[in-house]
Formats: sequence, structure tokens, C-alpha cells
Amino acid sequence: MDERGRTDVDPAVGAPRPLTSATVRVPCSTSNLGAGFDCIGLALDLHLEISFKPGASEFAVVREGTLADLAVPPEEDLAATAFLRAVRGAGAVPSGVLTMRSEIPVGKGLGASAAATVAGFDLGLAACGFDTDRGAILALGMEREGHGDNVAPILLGGLVAVVPKTGESAAERRGETETFGVAVLELSPEIGFAFAAPARPLSTREARKALPNEVSHATAVRSAARAVALTRGLETGDPMLLRAAVEGEELHTSHRLPLIEGGEAALRAGYAAGAWAVTTSGAGSGMIAMCEPMDADEIAEAMRRAFAATVSRDEARLCIGFALRPEPTGVRRLAGVGRMTGVGA
Repeated sequence: MDERGRTDVDPAVGAPRPLTSATVRVPCSTSNLGAGFDCIGLALDLHLEISFKPGASEFAVVREGTLADLAVPPEEDLAATAFLRAVRGAGAVPSGVLTMRSEIPVGKGLGASAAATVAGFDLGLAACGFDTDRGAILALGMEREGHGDNVAPILLGGLVAVVPKTGESAAERRGETETFGVAVLELSPEIGFAFAAPARPLSTREARKALPNEVSHATAVRSAARAVALTRGLETGDPMLLRAAVEGEELHTSHRLPLIEGGEAALRAGYAAGAWAVTTSGAGSGMIAMCEPMDADEIAEAMRRAFAATVSRDEARLCIGFALRPEPTGVRRLAGVGRMTGVGA
């Protein structure tokens, strides 16, 4: 498969490639974790499962779980368009039913859009009889998201960092055809994760608008130091390093937190309940805390209550909070042929 998602057409002259039934499962992800802005991501144990069943009818989409109320036409649905891109790139005719079942809340900072892209594209490859092409999926995710910190952990599982590839040409260094690789990082099993989110989502576009265009040299130096603290803290489970990685973070957290209704209250509640470090999950609106694993449920509930206390009773019912565990497995085929190729295979 090339960088545009195109594959070889079936060897039969001009014949469309036949599609088969397939099912793909992917985890959710949190990104940034404070100082790892736009580069560090962690797969967590909520999942999106997406399946395709070929048929004589036109292409149709069915949504269940957290996606049940999503009123988006197929041509605007991230999973559906990723699926169609892979299928049409193979010269196949996409007739049949695409069914999505998701546990991942939308617009809360757990990588729902990246999960849709990864699952949809790999499902298209599986339906066409192709292997999972992680390189092509990462490229598509980078194209759509602008960064790979959610896409990479969904592909590979675990804790990862998206890093520039070495040996780039001058054009690539100027960003004209920038390419990235993925580094797998160590994660201490002694770290637990607590998540909570308000009723209202926060769009990535809105969160991006809040970011500064430039930062000072001093801010850049402090940010680099925090990033070192983060990677070492995640590796060792050192609470002091993890706190240093998120406290006073200047590239994104301090600019986005005011956009999250109840965000400051949830942050304080997380610390009061015993969290080591609390920060925004991805672009928000969710918050994620790092803590003792045994304390994760209590901390998540404390943050949820803090969110609920800032809104009406009706909205309070929609605030969520729960413990999450790292997911070591990335994209996985439950039905369909193929193996893994490309990045991290």
C-alpha cells in the first residue's frame, strides 16, 4: 500500500476485488500526560469494535454503544471514510453493512476519533484480504489528526512516543513531507489511572485555538525538563517525577484547562483524593490522574463529583468517572485474514 492508501487491484483484468466479512477491535488512548504534548500516548482498556458484512445492498452504517446517538452521514463518519479509503484503494466496491460498537466516550479526550480512523482503515484492509499496514495507518492518522500521539498507541498498544525519523531530507526537515517513527516506552505496573469528564465535550479544534503560537526560550527549556521527568516517572512509577511533569505545564494544559467547565475543581479533587498527578486527557474535556492502582476508583469518583457540582442536575447525570488500565494490545483482528506489517510489527 502506498502513502495515499492505494493498493493493487485484483489480478483479474479490471475485476473489483471481492470483499469478505471482517471484525477489528481497537483500544482507546490518552495522550500528552502533561509534558508529552503531541508526542506521548498510552492505550487504555475501553474499546471500539467495528465489523463489516458484505451484501448486495448499498453501503450502510450502524452505530451502537457510545456512538448510538451520533447523527453523522457515512460520508462524514471517520470510521466509515477510513474504511472506504482502504476498500476503494484496493479497487473493491463497498456494498454491505458497517457496524460499530464503542465503549469510548466521544469528545472527552480518549482518542475516539483516532480509534475510528485506525479501526476503519484496518477493517477495510481486512475485508480486502490485506495485512494490517501500520505504516499506512499511522500516515493516515497523522494526516487527519495532525499528530500521532493517539493513533500510535491504538496501533501498537502500551505506552509510545511519536518521534521524527532520522536521516530526513532537507524538504522533510522543512515539514514538506515530514515523516515520523514510533518509540515504545516502558510503563511501570505500579501506576494506576483514573479518568473523569464533564457532560460537555470539548472539540479538538476549539482546544487547538487556545494554544500560543510561540513560547519563550525559558518555557521551552522547562518543557523539555518536564518531558524528561514524565518519561522517567512513567518508567519508574515515581510520584514526584510524575507531579513535576504535569504541574505548571506551559505548552497546552494551562491554556486548555480554563475551557473545561469544572476542570480546575476536578483537578483539585483528584489531588485531594490522593492522586500523584492530574492533567487533561488529550485535548479534553476529560481529566486523567496517575495514582496508586488501588486508589483509582476513588479518585475517579472524586473528580466526577467535582465536575457534577459545577453544573445543573440534568448535566450532572452525564458526568462520568472510572478507573482505566493500560491496554498492552493495539489494533486486533477478531475475524478476517492478515498479519501485521509496518511500524512496530
